Amino acid sequence: MTVFAIYGATGHTGRLVAADLTARGKEVVVSGRDPDALAGLGYSRVMPAALDDPGALRAVAEVADVIIHCAGPFAATGLPVATAAVEGGCHYVDHAVEVHHVKRLFDGFQEPAQRAGITMLPSVSFYGGLGDLLAGAVARGVPDIDRITVAYNVTRWMMTHGAVETARLLFADTDRIGYENGEQRYGFVEPRQAIFAFPPPVGPRPMIAPVPFPEPVTVPRHTRTRAVEAQLTSRTFAEEQAFTSEQVDPAARAGSEFMIAAQVLAASRSAAGTLTGRDLWSAAALASVEAAVRLTEGGAESGVASPGEAFDAVDFLTTLAERGAFDLQLPAEA
Repeated sequence: MTVFAIYGATGHTGRLVAADLTARGKEVVVSGRDPDALAGLGYSRVMPAALDDPGALRAVAEVADVIIHCAGPFAATGLPVATAAVEGGCHYVDHAVEVHHVKRLFDGFQEPAQRAGITMLPSVSFYGGLGDLLAGAVARGVPDIDRITVAYNVTRWMMTHGAVETARLLFADTDRIGYENGEQRYGFVEPRQAIFAFPPPVGPRPMIAPVPFPEPVTVPRHTRTRAVEAQLTSRTFAEEQAFTSEQVDPAARAGSEFMIAAQVLAASRSAAGTLTGRDLWSAAALASVEAAVRLTEGGAESGVASPGEAFDAVDFLTTLAERGAFDLQLPAEA
């Protein structure tokens, strides 16, 4: 039987991933740093593994067909688990939003993953992953693209401890990665105040632009364009509960509302599409599970890839929409 390991299984995202895999009838191994908390989850297969114990991490990878890494911040946790996946010969999916971690996997793990015969998918999550897939779906069939903008409208977001730590790292980072004039750019970029015209019922919103999400690294891997930028509504971090909700119960945390929009601008025509829904945590979990299941079914070539590079973006997003992750609106040409 195919085995799915979840690292960080005791966290909010890890629990959602485990529950969805179980609902789909999959064999689950729960792993993480706290043996007592893991035992309390009630799963029969428990494998504690500290990040500084490469032998234990490799043991998890060796019993699994795929590992879904849910324990951020990935700037600190990503490398040990990714290394274990390569050494143990299992596919790897993570929920990273940190662009430097994502680029590190592309730069350093491509050949090791190919030699191991595994596929590694960083950033299969809400921020970054869904934007990458939506950009690829909307851009399909559009020639000579000048710019792709992925804009996130998020309200009532209640961050976990890991998300708070990740946000602090992201916005303190002065070594940004962007994509302009057909090439990656490095160095600090002063965020500007922009307005993005979301379709109704959201409408135009003030945005932080750019935000240091992975799309400038991932989208150009599968879609030819001169520029890529990610943006986030300014009010998302202005809402009081965003940074003060680490201890809320899962039902409250599920109350977020979102619209992700991808805008593709080209000389000949423009195109746009949206993902609209509630509970960004659930959407992220469903995305990573769908990716992991497809990998175990032979759905991608070995190596490191973005979600939109590994899978047919329209088919993948349509499947998630059918599973209730969000409402999907794509241009007719997609």
